[in-house]
Amino acid sequence: MEFPQLVFNGLALGSVIALAAVGLTLTYGILKLSNFAHGDFMTLGAYLTWVANLNGISLWISMIFGCLGTIGAMLLSEWLLWKPMRDRRAPATTLIIISIGLALFLRNGILLIWGGSNQSYQVPILPAQDLWGLKLEYNRLIIIAMALGAMVLLHLLLQKTKIGKAMRAVADNVDLARVSGINVEQVVIWTWVITAILVALSGSMYGLVTTLKPNMGWFLILSMFSAVILGGIGNPYGAIAGGFLIGLAQEASVPWFGTNYKIGVALALMILVLLVRPQGLFKQ
Repeated sequence: MEFPQLVFNGLALGSVIALAAVGLTLTYGILKLSNFAHGDFMTLGAYLTWVANLNGISLWISMIFGCLGTIGAMLLSEWLLWKPMRDRRAPATTLIIISIGLALFLRNGILLIWGGSNQSYQVPILPAQDLWGLKLEYNRLIIIAMALGAMVLLHLLLQKTKIGKAMRAVADNVDLARVSGINVEQVVIWTWVITAILVALSGSMYGLVTTLKPNMGWFLILSMFSAVILGGIGNPYGAIAGGFLIGLAQEASVPWFGTNYKIGVALALMILVLLVRPQGLFKQ
């Protein structure tokens, strides 16, 4: 039963990566920003959830606080950094360097405020359910269910709402969207809000199966970018598929390479796919 167990664990890890990767691909598709601080915003969401949970608030309500705090942090970065850079038409290289600097600022800020010790949520430890030899851990089941629910809501938002259609129009052609009467700045704000919710949820969910530490999101950033590239840059549905693929590949590789080479597996899989299909598995 080792392989089915690895598949189950991979689905849980893939759920975390997929949610974070969707936010990453939205910011690139709409804002043309490769945000290397994305993983550290994920860490921030997880820590804000932990702070609320530490004060006696239930984990599920704490996740809302984590989302709200991450929304505030991302909007602050938009007003202080990204909007001025867009107004100056800063090149992509400049934006990448700024995002790396922002990542360092967030990570060291978390380290300064909450220290470098590992932290955990205050949640009851429930025994895993045994299903024909397969150990179904409660927290991993919750992660998969929450991720699927968030993906369904994201699909409905993108396909059925006015703001979702506006986001798709801006991603396709920002100048045409602007002359068509779409408020591009409003779309930008909504993009950050949705991205913040997704990345904060992914961080909070990841904290259910691992300890919280200041560099937890940074260690996942390569897996996120791999999922985005595999799924086709700017394609949220492709990012979801890529996230699950990366998660499954990383967990399935453990018996052969151990846990220390999971990131290497994500990188190798990304390179392999790009050699065969440079545009990714799905349309960009």
